[in-house]
Amino acid sequence: MFGRQVDNFLQMMAAEKGAAQNTIAAYERDLQQFLEFGRFADKVDLNKQSIESYIRDLHSRGFAQRSIARKLSAIKEFCKFLYSEKIIDDNPAQNILSPKQEKSLPKFLTADELKRLIQTAAASEDYRIQRIAVMIELMYASGMRVSELVALPKNALNYNKGLATVLGKGSKERVIPIAEHTVKILEKHKKLREDFIKKNADSPFLFPSLTAVDGHLTRDAFYKDLKTLAVQCGIYPSKISPHVLRHSFATHLLNNDADLRSVQKMLGHENITTTEIYTHITSQKLMRSVCLKHPLARYGAQKEDEDGT
Repeated sequence: MFGRQVDNFLQMMAAEKGAAQNTIAAYERDLQQFLEFGRFADKVDLNKQSIESYIRDLHSRGFAQRSIARKLSAIKEFCKFLYSEKIIDDNPAQNILSPKQEKSLPKFLTADELKRLIQTAAASEDYRIQRIAVMIELMYASGMRVSELVALPKNALNYNKGLATVLGKGSKERVIPIAEHTVKILEKHKKLREDFIKKNADSPFLFPSLTAVDGHLTRDAFYKDLKTLAVQCGIYPSKISPHVLRHSFATHLLNNDADLRSVQKMLGHENITTTEIYTHITSQKLMRSVCLKHPLARYGAQKEDEDGT
């Protein structure tokens, strides 16, 4: 039951709402898991009780609040679609509250750690690891999502103007300025790129692959190479991921007094509240500044000298 409707729903999300391929895949996976749990024989079996039972089951199996909220969001969108198409008589998910999520601060690397990663990868004799150096450099310079990075077309870069045109979530285009140093690294990459293309052939991607179905390096391959590189650099693998590079980009910009709106645009966040989480990290810089520069801090140090302590 509802198998055909799931297909129609996913087509609608792609065509009418411009949902990204990764979003579509996540919706499909979450809905299939829900339908397998419910084993609905009739449309009346899809009700508030069946949804709440599924949520309780997820809790009992130790799923994180964030994962449960995402799965419930997929169910809500699907039920809304079924109701709008008059497949069900009412929307059973309408009044079900999403679980409260604890907002964890994003992880980020220091500038020294990033420099170590790039230099180690660039010095490798393995041309695949050499390419990782280029990708880290570009990701840290631009704040791209990993899905945007691996599928970036080669013509998305304007080397003369130092700009990258990125197609983000919902097929929304944004232009990101790229530092001159990174542009030079990318120009050198043109020769290395040929090692990933069949002889007498070409590829539309900046980071092509000889084996991947989509024709470009996959997110999983980049993730694994990044973990391997971290070990070589003496960095805990659990501390690093492609998204950590994106977090590092935003955090370091704000720590160097970039304005929040500019960072929001470069990250491709639709809502500035998503970007504001980085201000919790940059507040640490403010705290250090207060401790060092506030008159009372100087008074405390002076008092210690007078007391001879």
